[in-house]
Amino acid sequence: MQIKNSMIEAHLFRKIGNDVEFLLLKRNNNGSYPGLWQMVTGRINENETAVHAAKREIKEETKLIPKKMWVVPNVNSFYSPQDDSIYNIPVFAALIDSKENPIISDEHAEFMWVTFDNAIKLLAWTGQRKSVKLIRQYFLKEIGFLNFTEISI
Repeated sequence: MQIKNSMIEAHLFRKIGNDVEFLLLKRNNNGSYPGLWQMVTGRINENETAVHAAKREIKEETKLIPKKMWVVPNVNSFYSPQDDSIYNIPVFAALIDSKENPIISDEHAEFMWVTFDNAIKLLAWTGQRKSVKLIRQYFLKEIGFLNFTEISI
């Protein structure tokens, strides 16, 4: 079995009043996980850092330019029986201007800005729901012991 670090996860959010909304993208019906709602995800190319991959994937999948970005103190993981590997996935948060909407890539069929509660209902994996919860708690100042590391844009 191998441990691989070749993917990223980026949660785009915007501040609406005293709360946050998350951007979810619905995968098209032609690829893997058809119809699945997800955040921005993607592969880390050879000789590319996870940070650069996150910025690139956000641009490719949404055409949005974040106002700010952070590393979320959470690493998601999953096991793939196809290649007998465990994948570790660094998680990023990106603040988007509240008036902006994405122009989605062909990978996705539609998008939605959703509340925290709806994100929790729509995201398929526990680790993704945990990331959304951490982001909301941090940016609404509900917890003070987490430290998100800001990334220069």
